[in-house]
Amino acid sequence: MRQVEALITNLRHALRGKPEAVELAVVALLSGGHLLIEDVPGVGKTTLARALARSVAGSFRRIQFTSDLLPSDLLGVTVFDTAAAEFRFKPGPVFANIVLADEINRALPKTQSALLEAMNEAQVTVDSATHPLPRPFFVIATQNPFGFHGTYPLPESQLDRFALRLRIGYPPGESERALVRGAADQTPEASLSPVIECRQVVELQRRVLEIQIAEPLIDYILALADATRIHPRLELGLSPRGAIVLRRAAQSRALLRGRGYVTPDDVRNLAAAVIAHRVVARGAIDGGERGEAERAIGDILAQVPVPR
Repeated sequence: MRQVEALITNLRHALRGKPEAVELAVVALLSGGHLLIEDVPGVGKTTLARALARSVAGSFRRIQFTSDLLPSDLLGVTVFDTAAAEFRFKPGPVFANIVLADEINRALPKTQSALLEAMNEAQVTVDSATHPLPRPFFVIATQNPFGFHGTYPLPESQLDRFALRLRIGYPPGESERALVRGAADQTPEASLSPVIECRQVVELQRRVLEIQIAEPLIDYILALADATRIHPRLELGLSPRGAIVLRRAAQSRALLRGRGYVTPDDVRNLAAAVIAHRVVARGAIDGGERGEAERAIGDILAQVPVPR
């Protein structure tokens, strides 16, 4: 698919040396979910988000989350129009095809939770009136690791709305050398042009659901979910919603690879990105111990038989 290949090329130009992060970002978009990028400052979280936004010919809004941000600053407010003598809704920045929620965990939990309805149902309710959001609607949130000064952990209900969570990590040697020496554009996403239209994104999201997934693979996903619920190192296992997201993400990866069917590798390669932020390790403070959850998922992948 030409549009998907062009999208991946755009993102790889902006985020050099990180093909896995690029693929996960596109999988999240095509699966109809949302993306959470967690890492230390300065490794390209916002660059990837901006590159994805510039690559899609739709509306884009960036919201800088701070401790004084209010829900109405995101969703919008109802104001009185004196000329028309009536109340009218003034949409907030969440009314866009792609929304960058930058440093989402610097906002108070009340403001974080204001996105729940938008992310789950693609609509916003203000003053008892419901307003639909544009399609596609895709939230890319960045956050610093829990424990950094001035951060508030996202609640489990909020984390469950993100299809995938990924870490970018430090760039490989040659890519970092190029950045430091100035051989690479310091703002590479600024030169990108749209390569896919919103209607094409919606069509691809529809096609993802048509990707064939055999019954043994459904059983495999359910076995992985069950294993998280009884694992001795996990306090909270994978929800049914999480199992559905894993299936859809696997279908999205298959489409990305040019296949009309899901393979076990599609499920296994996405398991950590889909599951890790949805489970809670025993003894973790506010779900902050990601490493322990990922190790438990690794154990589960090694133990649950892979369908042949």
